[in-house]
Amino acid sequence: MPTGGGKSLCYQIPALLRPGTGIIVSPLIALMQDQVSALREAGVRAAFLNSSLPAAEANAVERGLAAGDYDLLYVAPERLLMPRFLQQLERLQASAQLALFAIDEAHCVSQWGHDFRPEYMQLSLLHERFPGVPRIALTATADAVTREEIVQRLGLDGARLFVSSFDRPNIRYRIVEKANARAQLLSFLRAEHMGDAGIVYCMSRRKVEETAAWLIEQGVNALPYHAGMDAKTRNLHQARFQREEGIVMVATIAFGMGIDKPDVRFVAHMDLPKSIEGYYQETGRAGRDGLPADAWMAYGLGDVVNQRRMIDASTAELQFKRIASTKLDALLGLCEASSCRRVRLLAYFDEVSAPCGNCDVCLEPPQVWDGTVAAQKALSCVYRTGQRFGAAHLIDVLLGKETERVQQWGHRELSTFGVGTELEEKVWRAVFRQLIAQGLLEVDHSSYGSLKLAESSRAVLTGGQAVQMRQVQVGKAKAAAKRPTTQGARQAAGLDADAARLWERLRAWRAAIAKEHGVPAYVVFHDATLAELARLRPNDEAGLAQISGVGQRKLERYGAALLELLRD
Repeated sequence: MPTGGGKSLCYQIPALLRPGTGIIVSPLIALMQDQVSALREAGVRAAFLNSSLPAAEANAVERGLAAGDYDLLYVAPERLLMPRFLQQLERLQASAQLALFAIDEAHCVSQWGHDFRPEYMQLSLLHERFPGVPRIALTATADAVTREEIVQRLGLDGARLFVSSFDRPNIRYRIVEKANARAQLLSFLRAEHMGDAGIVYCMSRRKVEETAAWLIEQGVNALPYHAGMDAKTRNLHQARFQREEGIVMVATIAFGMGIDKPDVRFVAHMDLPKSIEGYYQETGRAGRDGLPADAWMAYGLGDVVNQRRMIDASTAELQFKRIASTKLDALLGLCEASSCRRVRLLAYFDEVSAPCGNCDVCLEPPQVWDGTVAAQKALSCVYRTGQRFGAAHLIDVLLGKETERVQQWGHRELSTFGVGTELEEKVWRAVFRQLIAQGLLEVDHSSYGSLKLAESSRAVLTGGQAVQMRQVQVGKAKAAAKRPTTQGARQAAGLDADAARLWERLRAWRAAIAKEHGVPAYVVFHDATLAELARLRPNDEAGLAQISGVGQRKLERYGAALLELLRD
């Protein structure tokens, strides 16, 4: 099921209905804490057990487990695999007090995946040591190959497989050609998301620090997060992002997995991810409340070169490198798509769909042009310069620029010198990018990222194959179609001016309650629940009970205060 699609309910409800405790295996400390806080708010007996707990608290949780104090216990895989803890589970099994095992983020078992965790490979022991206890594995990002691997490695042969739609229709996908990525990001934020919570992903720790500092200078409430920071600062920044309104977290992919914050209005990528699975999971952290959200990415030729270099330079075995290259190729295809991005994205997960009308390609369809001649010129230039230069130098040759390097290598004398002046530099960058994406050029990292002809380029050079290309916009970029800011989110929820004022009062009340209880605001009520309260303004408990997100426990706890506020 997609991120935010309700996977947790698939094990929470059975764990409540069956005798004993449900054991949920999760690699995500932040998600454990979030879910346990939310469950306790809803009146469920829940706890977690991981490395963040001091020894005395961990011992108290284990005693509570033995005493049957919990409906749900979240554990890290490392803790689960400890012999002492397994023995405790065996004692519970002997007294029929194990309700089920849920293996969350099950794609972590895939050694070829983007989030591989070695401990997950050992979770097959649940099948061997507890054969009578039901098991369920859940994930948001498994393609067909990964699903097969989950079944095999977790001993789930014969289990039923449920695959819902991967679509998140409230997310608008947008990929822009990278020019000045910082300025492009700031323009996107100022036009559409000032005051909104969001995540900006960068590839390196240094870039995270520099981007966060620059955004702060521009008046954006930003915080950095990466694995190189000390744990105290990381935890503080994560807690602020979860509990405060409108913070932009600038982070490496070390941040976000398991963050259950529902009102993230955008996820921006300053660099190309490694795969569609990674991109899908990271963008899926936006708009979990169902309100409109954006997935924005700036992408350029340098990103392709860097990703290829990292694959080639890794010490992984050849099979892993081949799979990583295939996954990167699929992502490049998404970036260079001239048809609906959502259709391509869902097709990767074996889901057939129609054009969405909510991506940049659908909203502003790019023109496609016959790039055969341009491709021949570019490929010929690669060949005649000895297949030892990157795109920047090749473009200089095609445009007839007499740079120092052009003179140094004598490339002014080549037949391809100056043959490309009919196209702008920006267009040539797109040509080279698309030639790589189409598999006609390869990046050779043994010679510092130079471009080489792929075998498939022969047919283009001899005139046997045409090349279609995506038109790039030349000149000043058009302003993006406006998307909801915080104000827009209210309008999207159908609130008039009076309801909007009430919504703000409800948010202020929620913030005070959250601070008092020491939990993130969304654990008390989601924005969508507050919007429905502001729009319908129920005047008694029966009316409150009809609002989505107001369960029996929250009605008992907050009903009187809400009714008083609504009447005022």
